[in-house]
Amino acid sequence: MKSLLLGSAAALIAVSGARAADAVTVAEPEPAEYVKICDVYGSGYFYIPGTETCLRIGGYVRYDIGLGDVGSFDGARSLDVRNGGDQGTWYKNTRFTLKTWTGQETELGTLKTYTETRINFGNSNGYGDSVTAGGQPIGNPAGNKGITLNFAWIQLGGLRVGKDESAFNTFIGYAGNVINDTLVPYGGFDTNVVQYYFDAGNGFSAVVSLEEGSGSAGGPVVDGVGNYLYNAGSGNDTIDSYVPHVVGGVKYTQGWGAITGVVAYDSAWDEWAGKVRLDVNATNELSLFLMAGYGSDDHIDRNFYKQWGGNWAVWGGGTYKFNEKTSFNLQASADDAKNYGVAANVAYDIVPGFTVTAEVDYLHDGKFGDLDDRNWTNANKKNSVGGMLRFQRSF
Repeated sequence: MKSLLLGSAAALIAVSGARAADAVTVAEPEPAEYVKICDVYGSGYFYIPGTETCLRIGGYVRYDIGLGDVGSFDGARSLDVRNGGDQGTWYKNTRFTLKTWTGQETELGTLKTYTETRINFGNSNGYGDSVTAGGQPIGNPAGNKGITLNFAWIQLGGLRVGKDESAFNTFIGYAGNVINDTLVPYGGFDTNVVQYYFDAGNGFSAVVSLEEGSGSAGGPVVDGVGNYLYNAGSGNDTIDSYVPHVVGGVKYTQGWGAITGVVAYDSAWDEWAGKVRLDVNATNELSLFLMAGYGSDDHIDRNFYKQWGGNWAVWGGGTYKFNEKTSFNLQASADDAKNYGVAANVAYDIVPGFTVTAEVDYLHDGKFGDLDDRNWTNANKKNSVGGMLRFQRSF
């Protein structure tokens, strides 16, 4: 019995040794690097794997339907393909917008970037924009309108450089929560900037911005012998020397609202403009604003900043929230050239992130019929009325 036990043990040891020699070693899998949430800069950010940079991706898809005198305030016009008659049609536009934000903490402050790219498909809101080889209008065809870079800036601490909209508008605020907020325009938008923003932390903030302006057409109009007549609208408002356009602004913000002032110098035309604004949070449901502008027009009717008619202009309105889903927005505006407009809409959030807005707009062209009509619209009548229905899914 003893011999049998010893023999069995020896056999088991021998078999185990043989198996150990033939064993296959399996490498442990690399640990997966899952995307981590970054809540330092708000919701929607995540860490780019392997870095300390936080990234957020967002945007919206939008579909606009317009009728009457909208957009250019001449309405969407076309030609009947069968008899060539001039007739009205719908204004349509679909837009896809992609936005990105990044943020990272450094020894010199927060390093941020922001980009916004837009792609549009729709008609051109004017049948005369497309012509035959013989120069005759061929209607108002729909098509791709190209890609535009609306924002692309870098900011370290308070210093911002890149493509932005002018601080003459962004710092003081846009003219209400309406779709057509430029019935009376309140300044130029697209520009490259070198900008410094200061926030004292007690409600006081300030900005200084060196800007390039933008545009590709327009400029001075001269007669046959070279005498200056007038500036042909808001075309080329880009600087024409090493001297930049300059914008400066100050703001004081508290729980009741804010008071803001900005002043701008157009170096190309040696003109200036300024705006002051009061925002009031009247109740939890009602917010109001009033903004006034004044600018010089000694040499031209308009420049990159003073794009309203005459010297002065005023804008006012507000937002009333009926509930968490529904709000009413109103804006009224007027200027020294007797242009004035009213825009009103109702915005309804069907579900979070999906909003439908119905708006009605009215514009009175104070210079309609004048030979020296340098208005910014293509209005073919003194009084224009139009409507817009917007569907927007934001993400």
